[in-house]
Amino acid sequence: MKIRWNFRCYPTKEQEDILAHTFGCTRFVYNRFLHERTAAYKDGHPMNYVTSSRELTQLKRDPDYAWLNDVASVPLQQSLRQLQTAFKNFFNKRTGYPKFKKKQGTQSAEYTRSGFRFETGNQRLLIAKIGRLKVKWSRVVPIEPTTVNIIRKPSGKYFVSMVVDITPALLPEIGKCVGIDFGIRRLATTSDGEYIGNPKYSRKYARKLAKAQKAFARTQKGSNRRKRTAQKIAKIHEKITNCRSDHQNKFAWQMFNKYDIVFVEDLNVRGMLKNHKLAFSVSDTSISQYIRTLEQKAAMHGKQIVKIDRWFPSTKMCSQCATIHDMSLGKEWMICNCGNMMDRDYNAALNILAVGQTESLNVRGDDVRAAQSLRLESRLSVKRKPS
Repeated sequence: MKIRWNFRCYPTKEQEDILAHTFGCTRFVYNRFLHERTAAYKDGHPMNYVTSSRELTQLKRDPDYAWLNDVASVPLQQSLRQLQTAFKNFFNKRTGYPKFKKKQGTQSAEYTRSGFRFETGNQRLLIAKIGRLKVKWSRVVPIEPTTVNIIRKPSGKYFVSMVVDITPALLPEIGKCVGIDFGIRRLATTSDGEYIGNPKYSRKYARKLAKAQKAFARTQKGSNRRKRTAQKIAKIHEKITNCRSDHQNKFAWQMFNKYDIVFVEDLNVRGMLKNHKLAFSVSDTSISQYIRTLEQKAAMHGKQIVKIDRWFPSTKMCSQCATIHDMSLGKEWMICNCGNMMDRDYNAALNILAVGQTESLNVRGDDVRAAQSLRLESRLSVKRKPS
């Protein structure tokens, strides 16, 4: 399994200059061929990666573009491959149309094995035309990575991102499963009655970010103060991203250390973002990223995550008698005529667990529908009454 590991690196001043030139060349190649491929497509003669690679070779022979030969050839070639992937994702309707890269954003240069050398014994990384990079290793890299990506964040920090092909250790089987209801008021509520609060990192740093943005608005374009203030804003955004990522990984570890199977809803987050009253809270919670992190950890460590149908009325249905109620956002409790009264999120988590168990198999391959399936079918056969 291919896993990506990120490490902080500290290039020297000379290496920073070479990297800046490399970032500029890769950005130039990406933007130039994005423009050419767009124009060729409009003319009815679409280009592909092979044609772009052939034209890049001719471009490097042009005396006006001789500066492209001052950097390693591998990042330039990888830039064309990234553009090809961007077009492939666009035509498969996974993303929007490729955009031009900007000098102010995150910069990166990708190297394959022909562009770097890694010594596993003393953990030394040498990059073509750059030399040895000083890297702060937070873990031992046991094998040579397949690709190395050098990244410069808008905050000015440098990172090395390595793709390694290893087999992660499997987590022990627990024999338990859980249903999780994600929300905004709370991050998550489990069918075991555990409530996990929403950290709301964007709101936590909102005042600090607003103060920096106001200071940025008062600066003059092109001034050094404007550059320093922009870097300060980038550091705040990076802090929010790091906090959120740390919490997502800890949440996933917490779940899979206690359960073998996790059931969640297939939420339409994109549709939720169209509600302008909830858009900021939904994006701050980052539910989609929590689910993606759960999927990644499950695949790595032999666990399972199962998504139930997004149209299943987990919140509106009573977990005891299956009666459907009108549950507006203002209602925090499920109160049913059958006598059931419980928190709406806990009620939804119970329903997610019940439905998930009827539609899946456990990690040993045994059918787990048995009693739970009959219980749910008996609920749904009850005549639905208005609340």
